[in-house]
Amino acid sequence: MQKIKSLMARQGLKSPQESMTDLSPVENFRIPSKEELRELREQPVDPQAEQEIINSIEEVYFSGDSFDMVRHELEKLPPELNLQELEEYRDKLKRQQAAELERVTSLQTNLQLAAVICTNARRCLSFAKEGFTEASLGLLANQRRRQLLTGLLKSLRTIKTLVTTWLSLPEEDYPGAIQLCLECQKAASTFKHYSCISELNSKLQDTLEQIEEQLDVALSKTCKHFDVAHYNKVQLAYSLLGKTQTAMDQLHMHFTQAIHNTVFQVVLGYVELCAGNADTKFQKMQYKDLCTHITPDSYIPCLTDLCKALWEVMLSYHRTMQWHEDHDNEEGVPVTDGNGTLGADESVFDRSYVKKKLEHGLTRIWQDVQLKVKAYLLGTDMSNFKYDDFIFVLDIISRLMQVGEEFCSSRSEVLQESVKKQSVNYFKNYHRTRLEELRMFLENETWELCPVKSNFNIMQLHEFKFMGQSRSPSVSPSRQASAANPAEVPLFKQYYQGGNPFEMHIDNKEEETEDVLASNGYESDELDKSIYQDYDSDSDVPEELKRDYVDEQTGDVPVKSVSRETIRSRKKSDYGLNKLNAPILTNTTLNVIRLVGKYMQMMNILKPIAFDVIHCMSQLFDYYLYAVYTFFGRNDMYESSGLGLISSRLRTTLNRIQESLIDMSAGAHGTSEERKEKVPSPHLSQLVVLTASGTLYGLAERVVATESLVFLAEQFEFLQSHLDTVMPAAKKPFLQQFYSQTVSTASELRKPIYWIVAAKAIDYEQMLLLMTGVKWDIKEIMSQHNIYVDVLLKEFEQFNKRLGDVSKHVRIPLPVANVLWEHCIRLANRTLVEGYANVKKCSNEGRALMQLDFQQFLMKLEKLTDIRPIPDKEFVETYIKAYYLTENDMEQFIKNHREYSMKQLTNLVNVCLGSHINKKARQKLLAAIDDIDRPKR
Repeated sequence: MQKIKSLMARQGLKSPQESMTDLSPVENFRIPSKEELRELREQPVDPQAEQEIINSIEEVYFSGDSFDMVRHELEKLPPELNLQELEEYRDKLKRQQAAELERVTSLQTNLQLAAVICTNARRCLSFAKEGFTEASLGLLANQRRRQLLTGLLKSLRTIKTLVTTWLSLPEEDYPGAIQLCLECQKAASTFKHYSCISELNSKLQDTLEQIEEQLDVALSKTCKHFDVAHYNKVQLAYSLLGKTQTAMDQLHMHFTQAIHNTVFQVVLGYVELCAGNADTKFQKMQYKDLCTHITPDSYIPCLTDLCKALWEVMLSYHRTMQWHEDHDNEEGVPVTDGNGTLGADESVFDRSYVKKKLEHGLTRIWQDVQLKVKAYLLGTDMSNFKYDDFIFVLDIISRLMQVGEEFCSSRSEVLQESVKKQSVNYFKNYHRTRLEELRMFLENETWELCPVKSNFNIMQLHEFKFMGQSRSPSVSPSRQASAANPAEVPLFKQYYQGGNPFEMHIDNKEEETEDVLASNGYESDELDKSIYQDYDSDSDVPEELKRDYVDEQTGDVPVKSVSRETIRSRKKSDYGLNKLNAPILTNTTLNVIRLVGKYMQMMNILKPIAFDVIHCMSQLFDYYLYAVYTFFGRNDMYESSGLGLISSRLRTTLNRIQESLIDMSAGAHGTSEERKEKVPSPHLSQLVVLTASGTLYGLAERVVATESLVFLAEQFEFLQSHLDTVMPAAKKPFLQQFYSQTVSTASELRKPIYWIVAAKAIDYEQMLLLMTGVKWDIKEIMSQHNIYVDVLLKEFEQFNKRLGDVSKHVRIPLPVANVLWEHCIRLANRTLVEGYANVKKCSNEGRALMQLDFQQFLMKLEKLTDIRPIPDKEFVETYIKAYYLTENDMEQFIKNHREYSMKQLTNLVNVCLGSHINKKARQKLLAAIDDIDRPKR
């Protein structure tokens, strides 16, 4: 910057700032004189060039009067001034100034010319005015006035007609009234310059607004009771007004209001009725708060009326949609507004708008319905409702959800969640009460046979009637709905012309009677005679089938009594009464089955709680199984018997039930919440006696208890497929485990329960005492068996007779008889081995006598029972034959046959000492026996 200033000083130039101070606008710029302008005008100017010069003027020169052009130009000067450039720029500015002044001068000339023309025009007009006479103008004015008066008379007559028409508008004929009003308005618009018409037009507008208000009221009436003729008039009226879309918007508002008003009035009516006074505080309550004042007695009637009223609203909406659908399908229907017929495009747009609005309204209407019913459902605690009442409520809601599905294809999540919440709460308390009742039933059960017909099955019970229907039951068993049409007919089609799907009717009592119990439990005594004796009779069996087993040493193959068994099975397959196929169950069993049916009803109506219900059903079965085991099967002798009476699966199941369901703490352990989920262990009724030998230690009660459990398990297996269909996929492993680990173990309880009878029914101790008196170190082979065999067989015959006595009261199924006989024979054979193990000295002849005794026992035993093969037959025979083994074979025998006790093996070695085993071998064998027994200790 300093260099620039010094350069300007050497050349004698001033800076822009100094120039601005020294120069004034007058010195630098002046307005050209007229001579200069004339010279410029006389010079030939190219119009295009002149325009370009004007266009080159900067915009800032046109900005306003406050603009200082001198300062602007000086500020634009460069730091280093060039005289030639400055002169060129000055010439350019002069040219721009001259061009603009030329335009100003031209404009001034044109304005002066315009002033001369206007003066001449005024002078001519004044001359024309003076040239006409007032007479001629007066004639023209009179003629024009006559024409105006003639038109006025015609207008007055039209106005009179308008007034008469307005005063005679038709009532409730909305289309006609609107049509007249619109025509009057159109005619009045022609005469709007009259003051009287202005007033009439205002009244016509007010009347039209009043008609619209009445039309809106008429539209609202269609929300509860749809009438085709009435709706036709309303829609035509709105189309005349050109407010089809507005009408649809209003209609949806009316439906929303109708839902609210309807439910509020229904609930308010019941609340005031139950309150018994005219207290007006209920009318000021919110609907949600009002629902909390419904009493349990009025809950179901109010819910029914509520659903009836909501059905009427939804049916009206459905019929409204149907009307528009039918109307859209009609061809050539003109759609008009106040100005005439609408165009095709506008008509299509209106119909498309109405269709979409109605379709979207479906979900909105149903959502409003769900919210109102939800508030009602959750407003009352239903945990103490009776089961039938609660099922009835569920059925009503199920029917309402079916309506929602047909109405708008909705899954009714709001209703489902509300019902699930109430159901879980109700079912939790209900199940707890039912478990307590089951414990009471079990503790008071005398285990007597409940007489049912031979063709009895659970489908005959009312609680399971719903499984025979195509869908969930319409109502609970005690309140069956009488439907006029099949269930598959859509409800909106079924009740389109009238009726209501929530009109419930109670069936006749005759139709509710169950025919499952036998008249007296049994049929005539004549048919009961000698059933057990017939079972054991050999009179009709051919002689060749009566052959006994022969001595194995002869090499003959024993003849199996297959034909004999076949013949007997055709005649009588088990001990029992004449009703061989009649189920064995008790009153408690029947109550549990009915309870299962009720649980399944609830689950079928409300599938979201299916897992909770099935889990509770499993607890019913668990508790029944645990009670039967506790009453009849628990015995400390199991562990010492070595018979494996309780399988590991059954033991696991019993332990699981005891840990998860049985309250064993007696208040000492576990939280209160945990104890609330458990039930105390049941106790057998004192009326049940299990110690009397005359009744085979309560065999009848044991049979009824055990076989009723087996029957209950069979019913659960029958229901498995149905339970599997409703069980959530994620929870199906629980159901599979329940059936494989619990239900299937029911029949396994037969072994421990009937083993107690078998252990006491025959005097095994007496047989041991008799065996100790037998001399086994004899020197010659005997041909006569010992007396203890006859005594033992006598015991079996007595046992057989007592079985027959019991079967006169309770049928003994073949599997039960087989288990009893198997236990008795197994215990007898093990007693024989124990008796043989008590022998101090025994010769080869003595061993032969043992074999003779055992063969005699088998021969007579096979006449008493059909069980083949004889249980533990090899157990006895192998022990007897082990006497003949050599030292090495004996050692291998000891290692391979661990089913024998240490005492029995030790006795076998000791008895053989001196005959074919020396003392050294004896020590070796005893050491082998001790090695086997050591892991057990």
